[in-house]
Amino acid sequence: MITRWIDEPLDYDGSQLRAHWILQTFGIVGDALVAFRGPCSVSGEEMADLEDLGGPGIAGSDMLHFLWERFDDAPLREAILRQRLLTCVAADVLRERGAPVPVRRDGDDLFLGEGKLSISIATRSSVSTLLHFAVNISNEGTPVRTACLAESGVEPVEFAGAILDRIAREEESMRLARAKVRAKGEAHRP
Repeated sequence: MITRWIDEPLDYDGSQLRAHWILQTFGIVGDALVAFRGPCSVSGEEMADLEDLGGPGIAGSDMLHFLWERFDDAPLREAILRQRLLTCVAADVLRERGAPVPVRRDGDDLFLGEGKLSISIATRSSVSTLLHFAVNISNEGTPVRTACLAESGVEPVEFAGAILDRIAREEESMRLARAKVRAKGEAHRP
C-alpha cells in the first residue's frame, strides 16, 4: 500500500470520496492512503452517511484529511473495520503526543473532552472500498461543538506523517500475518 502526504492544500467537499480519485489527482495506482490539509464543506448531495442528511452539516475551515482507497473486493464491513483501525491509530498518536485532555473514541469518532475532534465515513464503489477520516486543526467554521489539534499543541503535518507510517506498518503486518498461518490440520502428523 502506498501512503503519501500531499503538500498542496485541497478543499474537501465529499466528491473526492469516489473510485480512482487518488489515481486521477495524484497518479497513484492501487491501494493508497493520502493525507492533506484544507477546509471541508460537504453538501447534502455528496454526503455518504445518511445519518448526516438534514443535520447541522459537515464543515470546518481547517482540517487534516485522510483518504484511503483499497482495491481488494472487501465487503463494507471490512472497510468499516479499517476505518476503526485508522481512528484508533489517530487516538494512539494523539495520546503519545500528550493531548492535554483525555482522548476518547466512540465508534469511528474521536473526542477531546466534550468536543468532537474528527469526522469519518467508509463506503464502497463498484471497484473499491473508500474511507475519509478528518481531524479539526482549528475550531473555526464547524457546525457543532468541536475540539482541535491547535488546542492540543499537536503539529498537523507531523501528526499526519505518524498516522500514515503506522497504517502502512499495520497493513504490512496484516499481510504477513495472513501468509504465515497454516490451516488447522495442515501440520504433518506421524
